[in-house]
Amino acid sequence: MLVQNSPSAPEIRRSGEQITEAQPGSLVCVRCGFGFSLASTGSLPRCPNCDGARFRRASLFHVPAMDADAVEMPETAPEWLLEARAELDEPGHYLAFEEGGGDRAVVRLEPGWTRIGRSGAADVRLDDPTVSRRHALVVLTDDGDLRALDDRSLNGLLVNGESVEWAPLSDGDELEIGRYRLHVLEA
Repeated sequence: MLVQNSPSAPEIRRSGEQITEAQPGSLVCVRCGFGFSLASTGSLPRCPNCDGARFRRASLFHVPAMDADAVEMPETAPEWLLEARAELDEPGHYLAFEEGGGDRAVVRLEPGWTRIGRSGAADVRLDDPTVSRRHALVVLTDDGDLRALDDRSLNGLLVNGESVEWAPLSDGDELEIGRYRLHVLEA
């Protein structure tokens, strides 16, 4: 039985609870195991995955696995993706995704490493607590090969719905990074 006042017991936090000081690190939903980082002080949100209200601090030694079956995957590519593909005027590889507020972004991938995460130093910045500061890397080789690498993120990297650490990418593939869906386009 878990005793809440035990020094070894994890402190349980609840949605709506006020966070009054910066506390680096991540929280994990007690119900589904979904992890996210606190970016600022304020009210603790509900779980973005299952709408749970109870959280504990994430352990440095155990990475929780997100229940991929609990997340709804769209059956087909969104319509805006066809429009984005039609607007590509230069040959190359691109990542297309929806930003907050319904805005859409298309980023051309240059040869080398592209950093994706919440950090201000990321090449593709996704500002959301479900995204790790250093979440994923995409590499485009001089030969045109494209691969994705999970950069030790809390919620992992999914390519076409499958959890991966390192995976080849091709036109039409979908990367899931936190709440974001990034689509690989090749022109």
